Amino acid sequence: MKAADPIPLAHISEDETRSQTLIDHLRGTAALAGQFASAFSAGAEGEFVGLLHDLGKDSPGFQHRLHGGPPVDHSTAGAQAALQQNDPCAAFAIAGHHSGIPDGGHRQDAPDEPTLFGRIKRQVPVAGGLPPITARPALPAWVAESKDNLTTAFFTRMLFSCLVDADFLDTETFMNGSPAPRGAGQSIPELLKKMKVKADSYLTGAASSPVGAQRNQVLQACLEQGRTGPRGIYTLTVPTGGGKTFASLAFALEHAAAHGLNRVIYVIPYTSIIDQTAQTFTDLLGEENVLAHFSTADYKIVEKDDLTPSQYRSLLASENWDAPVIVTTAVQFFESLYANRSSRCRKLHNLANSVLIFDEAQTLPCDYLRPCVSAIAQLVQHYGVTAVLCTATQPDLGGLFREFAPEQPLRELSPDPDLLYQVLRRVTLGDLGTVSYEALVGQLKEHEQVLCVVNRRKTAQTLFAALPQDGSYCLTTLLCAADRRRQLAEIRARLENGLPCRVVSTSLIEAGVDVDFPSAYREQAGLDSLLQTAGRCNRNGKRLAAESPVWLFRLEDCPAPRMIRANVDALAYVQQHFARLDTPEAILAYFRQLYANKASLDRHGILPAFQKGDSPGRFFPFAWAAEQFRLIESPTRTVYLPIGKGNALCEQLRRQGPTRTLLRRLGLYSVNCYEAQLKSLLAAGALEELPGGELLLSDEALYSDKTGLALAVEGGSCIIL
Repeated sequence: MKAADPIPLAHISEDETRSQTLIDHLRGTAALAGQFASAFSAGAEGEFVGLLHDLGKDSPGFQHRLHGGPPVDHSTAGAQAALQQNDPCAAFAIAGHHSGIPDGGHRQDAPDEPTLFGRIKRQVPVAGGLPPITARPALPAWVAESKDNLTTAFFTRMLFSCLVDADFLDTETFMNGSPAPRGAGQSIPELLKKMKVKADSYLTGAASSPVGAQRNQVLQACLEQGRTGPRGIYTLTVPTGGGKTFASLAFALEHAAAHGLNRVIYVIPYTSIIDQTAQTFTDLLGEENVLAHFSTADYKIVEKDDLTPSQYRSLLASENWDAPVIVTTAVQFFESLYANRSSRCRKLHNLANSVLIFDEAQTLPCDYLRPCVSAIAQLVQHYGVTAVLCTATQPDLGGLFREFAPEQPLRELSPDPDLLYQVLRRVTLGDLGTVSYEALVGQLKEHEQVLCVVNRRKTAQTLFAALPQDGSYCLTTLLCAADRRRQLAEIRARLENGLPCRVVSTSLIEAGVDVDFPSAYREQAGLDSLLQTAGRCNRNGKRLAAESPVWLFRLEDCPAPRMIRANVDALAYVQQHFARLDTPEAILAYFRQLYANKASLDRHGILPAFQKGDSPGRFFPFAWAAEQFRLIESPTRTVYLPIGKGNALCEQLRRQGPTRTLLRRLGLYSVNCYEAQLKSLLAAGALEELPGGELLLSDEALYSDKTGLALAVEGGSCIIL
């Protein structure tokens, strides 16, 4: 570089009074990325990608961009430099650190293609004003020697995460003038002390019942194995009501302290119970130590200027999971593992050296089971992770884990699952066979307090309409979240006070919702669903099992939905071969039958696409896989409701347009509609479509705080602004 040449810059502050040199940014990013990647023995590779990632900013075009010029591609130059040193992992990470990891593509791809093969053919000017590029470091042996594309691809995602987070943090620190208040929270040993106070209160107190004694045995086993057990894969098989939530957290904190792990991540299947679990952990461990990462968390629905210091720290921590205890959803967790966008992948490196607890592990979706298990196996084998599969109905995943992690045995934490199922058996299962709507309604009316779980929202509304309205409830996703929360609070109060309480619900009530009915009914489904419904009956063991019936039934002219027919068939198989369904042996047979078709466990062929390159993206199809991996596949659109506090929020949306915070606040007052329902509402003129595409319910008569949004509406016209 000539003496007179200006020093290349990476950033200029918003007030244009300060600048950051490119070399300072590269070195700062490299130091952070190296620190993050050292968690999985790849510190030198992390530094390498950090030093190369913004080489393209050393160009006249980008320097002009800093002063208002047009956008330029500043990622490709670093990717080309990485490939020149035969480092495709670094090349993918660098190429995607703004726009997302691209597909590898084909060697024949033209320079204008977004694939990596296309981009390496582009002509990207670099002024040469930086020190020479350091030599490529040696990759960790388990990457360099691996012949498995899944291992290499997963390593690439983790390296990408290190780079993206480091780039964000170094830039954020410069733009703010000082580091943001990140990394709050107490250490794992300090959290362990808090947990032990609670655990000791259970263990030293006299067990008031055989159920309490068994819960204590499970807790004691989890504490002991947490202290002494090696890192790896564990199962915790405890019937509903056996205290597995606290016992699994106790194991996780003991284990993390014993092995020097950084955090505990609790993965929950549904948003309907995440705030319940997060609040339980917060009450125990303290608000500053627990991050609940879901769309309607309080720190996400408050305008940035109105955030409290605690909420602001939570908002920052949600970007990269920089907190000691994380509570999140299965959709957020697994879709992030197969995502390619920087915002979704930024947190992945913080999974390393963690304890992962998968609550209700039986809900891992069959269509994506192999990719999910493959990802867990990668984390356990190469990233210092311990995984716990926690459920009352343990899925048969041993064969899949042996395939993806052959040297990792599954260790059961529960001291005696068979005995637990005997002692904690609090209901009696029965089969009504096929019944009519009228006969079912007649049976439900005979109970003062009863739960009936059905497969379809329409069925729930129909049954509810036939019940006495006093003390009856209809829980479905046609209700907005605010009304679901209100109804659940009323239901718990009526159950506790012995008042009439008849609830018809879809499966949303099955995943850990803490209610206790004296009897229950479950429409035909899988054995896991039947037993989850049973977990809402006599949950606290106040009655004899013989006095707490749970009935399986089939409705006349109402076949099972396509998406659960395999589950229904697997249950029918188990019913033919087992006298009792609520035993570990019957549950194991059910899942073996359900998982018998191996091809159905990766319906989109995501793993073969990486292993064999047989996908539209060919070589390492990161972008293609991100599009394919959608745990919630059914396309829906959100309809916002002008009800309660949502009325003022909808008016704000009309006046000011959408912001991320406003839409998240409106999430409590919204319903997601499938295509047929949406068409019906549009045809009836019941929706108002705003210029940005947001949909507001304009006919408030179509929403009831008891049953939610109407499924059937009459024709009309639509208002489009």
